[in-house]
Amino acid sequence: MSVAKEPSLIGKRRSAAGKEPRESYHNRRQEISEAAIRVFHRLGYNAASVSAVAAELGVDRATLYYYFSSKEQMFDEIVRTVLESNDQLARRIADSPISPARKLRELITALMNSYGSNYPLLYIYIREDLAHVSDTRSTWSQHMRQLNRNIEQSVIDIIQQGYADQSFRRVGEPRIVAYGILGMLNWSHRWYKPDRGGSTDEIGKVFAEMILSGLESPYQPAV
Repeated sequence: MSVAKEPSLIGKRRSAAGKEPRESYHNRRQEISEAAIRVFHRLGYNAASVSAVAAELGVDRATLYYYFSSKEQMFDEIVRTVLESNDQLARRIADSPISPARKLRELITALMNSYGSNYPLLYIYIREDLAHVSDTRSTWSQHMRQLNRNIEQSVIDIIQQGYADQSFRRVGEPRIVAYGILGMLNWSHRWYKPDRGGSTDEIGKVFAEMILSGLESPYQPAV
């Protein structure tokens, strides 16, 4: 005759978490996510651990395990949500009826603002090249690479639109121009700090003017 095993402590806590009011459960996961981002930024992704996140919050590890099964799940869910939002935003701007120049201004500024509002999450992702992770997370990494390609394609589409209506000078292949724009944005992970210098909105607008002063024909500064 078999004897049913007693549920583990973590199992009991996960069961209890599942019974929490949805808003309370969501808020607690958000609190844990924010603590995890601080730990990832301070220690680096590889050195971070669930224990370190628990210490950041002043709780035991078991408390975290019924909200997130691992540090990978914490990080992956947060990054996925942000990149999916950026992908949707980029496509919406690229498909809008406004001029190519205005599209590029809005997209560059929006992406820079995303880096700021999600600081330092996306910078950790860029810095540690987490789109290329081990095979154990291949599904996630493939999805991240696809989202990045989607965003690149939205920028390429805007450049092509500007070439087509001759509002942009043909300075080079649209893909090369797009890589230059995204590279400039991504490189800000080397120097941007929220408490140092201008806001991400100001930085994004400066970047947009730099790009458009070389692309637009004739160049028309933002007013």
